[in-house]
Amino acid sequence: MSDLPDAPTLDAVIAHRFSRRDLMRGSLAAALAAGVAPQAAAAPADRPSFDFPELAAGVDEHLHVAEGYEAKPLLRWGDPLFADAPAFDPKKQSAAAQERQFGYNNDFVGFIPLDTEGRRGLLVVNHEYTNAELMFPGLDAADRKGVIAALNPAQVAVEMAAHGGSVVEIVREADGWRPVVGSPYTRRITALTPMDLTGPAAGDPRLVTEADPSGRRVLGMINNCSGGVTPWGTWLSGEENINYYFGGALPAGHPEAGNAKAMGIGSLQYAWSRFHPRFDLARTPNEPNRFGWVVEIDPFDPGATPKKRTALGRFKHEGAAGARAIDGRYVVYLGDDERFQHVYRFVSNGRVQAERGANVDLLDSGTLSVARFEPDGTGRWLPLVHGANGLDAGNGFGSQADVLIETRRAAKRLGATPMDRPEDIEANPRTGRVYVMLTNNTKRTADQEEPANPRGPNAFGHVIEIAPDGTDHGAETFRWEVLVRCGDPAKPEVKASFSALTTENGWFGMPDNCAFDGRGRLWIATDGNNRRATGRADGIWAVETEGPRRGTARHFLRVPVGAEMCGPCFTPDDETFFVAVQHPGEPDEDGALGSYEKPSTRWPDFSPDMPPRPSVVAVRRTGGGRIG
Repeated sequence: MSDLPDAPTLDAVIAHRFSRRDLMRGSLAAALAAGVAPQAAAAPADRPSFDFPELAAGVDEHLHVAEGYEAKPLLRWGDPLFADAPAFDPKKQSAAAQERQFGYNNDFVGFIPLDTEGRRGLLVVNHEYTNAELMFPGLDAADRKGVIAALNPAQVAVEMAAHGGSVVEIVREADGWRPVVGSPYTRRITALTPMDLTGPAAGDPRLVTEADPSGRRVLGMINNCSGGVTPWGTWLSGEENINYYFGGALPAGHPEAGNAKAMGIGSLQYAWSRFHPRFDLARTPNEPNRFGWVVEIDPFDPGATPKKRTALGRFKHEGAAGARAIDGRYVVYLGDDERFQHVYRFVSNGRVQAERGANVDLLDSGTLSVARFEPDGTGRWLPLVHGANGLDAGNGFGSQADVLIETRRAAKRLGATPMDRPEDIEANPRTGRVYVMLTNNTKRTADQEEPANPRGPNAFGHVIEIAPDGTDHGAETFRWEVLVRCGDPAKPEVKASFSALTTENGWFGMPDNCAFDGRGRLWIATDGNNRRATGRADGIWAVETEGPRRGTARHFLRVPVGAEMCGPCFTPDDETFFVAVQHPGEPDEDGALGSYEKPSTRWPDFSPDMPPRPSVVAVRRTGGGRIG
């Protein structure tokens, strides 16, 4: 769908993209001849180590990147996306304006080419949550409860419009990338966008509300963290900390009480329930069950209804990155970002087809499984299937819908391994190995240590590498090992385990998101690697996974004070690296609450009349060339 006459068809772009990528990434034909999935082909011997001047670790109000590279903000909160959108005015915000502007707290970033040269493409961006105290003047509150009490209906409406996601066409010109304002692809998705619930849980009585007696239609997506892009060109967006939005209390003895507790429902961080009954548990007790899903969005059709794919389970989704099994089925890896939660994998029943339209409902049927990591370095995917292994009516699971609505309880019933905050999980397209970012778990005690979570407490997180048996993402079993234990290796009590080649600038803590470049090299973004915890800002680190330098990390980019690093994503030619800078300006002190008037930085505008603005940044090599 394009009004631009020179745009090739989507199927042609995708076919070119993947054929070109496979040529870049090794011998596709040999892999197929051997019966190996393309992404599982052996790593080439000539894979280069990272080669860039390492950035010094530290923290200040600016964004820094390695010498020889430039980092330019591409999209900032409030930037107009449509031809009729008003210029951003932080003192005259409205929901109507925000719906036409780039949203807040950009997290996941995906790039989908629109031409065969990689000079035009769509950015798909999640807008996870809002920091009202940094967005609006005059919210001088001592704590979160004070902010909630101070917000008015118009400000809450702006917050709801700033959530969700954006689809933005971008073009690369001589001086870098720019957004195409008013492109026919442009779309803003918000907390009010109508969406369909699909798959096994759709229409279940536990998803029914007075406003939606069908249990198949819901307004909006919220707290969308990381995600993925499918081979057929759709965007998968994972709803994460949905518990923060629901106020009030369930009626005494309500059957959803245990389910709500398991998801932390009622940990209020927003004022929405004061003005919108659907976020009031006492009035709409089933509404939380309509959130916490993976949403599939077609970025090529702004009128297409987003689909919440219930077959992928309901929990606090961090990521939805995919790969293909040897037989062509589509596999999505999923992390549940909370302490002692689990790692999941969904395998579709059907196979990925060359014709885009044939994949439209591929994610509505398949098997969701949860990982058990054995002490001997092996592991198994345990299917979450109603009627099997105790997931039956006798244990409170009356249907597959119950299993999916209460995925956490089902996973624990099967004996899955409780992990240290599983966040992004990505498969290396060159080797087929899978990398799990485990951010931290300070609640794990020393007597709870076990091989897959080897530190208690675990303040700095670790990265696990999974090798699917037979290099097949559809296999039921795998082998695993810890790639790195994060933290300062110079402090023996931390028990960090980077390669000895890692410098004092190269170590990091709190791995969160990750990405692979076209050569199959791992880049990790951090969340919580801040001055309080590590004496340095969050950022990007390149991590070696092969050869004698395996486990060596190298510092590439760091964000401004108070910010989190999100959304790493490469263009197919590896000449641009998109990153998302989230919540710049937050205080860098324990227990403090930031404010519009006194943020810790005013990045990226550094203007006294502008608040700090979350932004997507395009990183390029000075003079051109491949990153790293």
